[in-house]
Amino acid sequence: MEDAGSEAYIVGGCVRDLLLGRTPADWDIATDAKPEEIRKLFPQSFYENEFGTVTIVTASKKESLRHVEVTPYRTDILYSDRRHPDNIKFARTIEEDLMRRDFTVNALAINLKPETWNLKPEKELEVIDLFGGQEDIKEKLIRAVGNPAERFREDALRLLRAARLATVLDFDIHPQTAQAIAKNAGLLSFVSAERVRDEFSKILMSDMPDRGLEILRELKLLPFVAKELEEGYGVGQNKHHVYTVWEHNLKAVKYAAEKKWPLDVRMAALFHDVAKPRCKRGEGPDSTFYGHDVVGAKMAKELLSRLKYPNQFVEKVAKLVRFHLFYYNVGEVSESSVRRLIKAVGLEDMEALIEVRICDRIGSGVPKAEPYKLRHFRFLVEKLSRDPISVKMLRITGDDVMRIAGMPPGPKIGFLLNILLEEVIDDPTRNRKKILEERVKELGAMIDEELQKLAADAKQKAIALEEQEVGVIKQKHWVT
Repeated sequence: MEDAGSEAYIVGGCVRDLLLGRTPADWDIATDAKPEEIRKLFPQSFYENEFGTVTIVTASKKESLRHVEVTPYRTDILYSDRRHPDNIKFARTIEEDLMRRDFTVNALAINLKPETWNLKPEKELEVIDLFGGQEDIKEKLIRAVGNPAERFREDALRLLRAARLATVLDFDIHPQTAQAIAKNAGLLSFVSAERVRDEFSKILMSDMPDRGLEILRELKLLPFVAKELEEGYGVGQNKHHVYTVWEHNLKAVKYAAEKKWPLDVRMAALFHDVAKPRCKRGEGPDSTFYGHDVVGAKMAKELLSRLKYPNQFVEKVAKLVRFHLFYYNVGEVSESSVRRLIKAVGLEDMEALIEVRICDRIGSGVPKAEPYKLRHFRFLVEKLSRDPISVKMLRITGDDVMRIAGMPPGPKIGFLLNILLEEVIDDPTRNRKKILEERVKELGAMIDEELQKLAADAKQKAIALEEQEVGVIKQKHWVT
């Protein structure tokens, strides 16, 4: 761009990352050229926004360089919706452009003159720094550019971005900036759920999500992100827990981060005990939290839906929270109960469920993440993974049932298949075509009322077995 008579600077987070010795996740360029001029210089580009940003498509094999955003120098006039500028005015200098930026560590620029890229490693880059960003990087501080309250009133998402940057970079937030965040926390209500969700996910996917969550709580942002979590702050547990509910949840998600487990596991680890404050009965060492798994699944589902997470993600996290109390004592857990758990959770999510349980253990202060009995449970899951746990795995189909019983299509066929499945879960050797066909003849002779009652009893049996095992945990092991 210099050859075409235009200025060009790399700006923002990529400069910050270069100064920190990090590889930038993406690259942003600021220029005095207008969008149409940029498009002429780079035909492989597109321009579909109101901010003048042109995205250049490159042939680079590096993910971070495949799309480079180039934006004309600009100044923002007014943010009446606390999120987007009402008007945008193109500026003449890089200095004017840097003045509109959020934090000092992001208000940095490096000139893209050819000689910049021929610098020897020992020679310092010529950085334009109007607000002391380089010093703040050395001091590990997140500080707003200019008046922090004005920056947050301009764009309320900056409240969360400050917390996220402090978490990801392991920086502290400057006292004046922190004070302004807490005072203006309510402005987050102007930010779309999707943007809040994205920042929240980045905090959870950082190396220190527990620190990020504590920052959110201390700066009064948590009620606008995941208010249910804060209910556990200061809530004591029983004699088998050394931490409060809040501390326990944070330690659980911290371990998930240490193991580099994915977002769904981290989210479930964070929310697995979210309902304990609402389910707590009594105080002191003998207090209980019966039903917090069921209530917690509903709370997690409501919370994640509110933040506009994809439905499949919401359902999986809610499921992991719901079944995190699975029973796994060697010699006491039955194979049929493990099959029922696999049926409820899905074989594809059983490993994630075990990981959440491990996070729960570590969050409780136990020294060993995966004891023998949990390893044995994992063995059982693998061993039983080929056993029938769904109607599709039966050696008989709905068409077979209709033919043998002489029934038309309808709910009765479903009742029959579910009865067969429950019986096969108890005894997989019954999953033989001849045995199932004989059983269909017996069931087909029943009147509708008897059949519906038998189907309901089979369903209740599955639930009862599950609750019975959870009850064993509560009564014998105090895992509540």
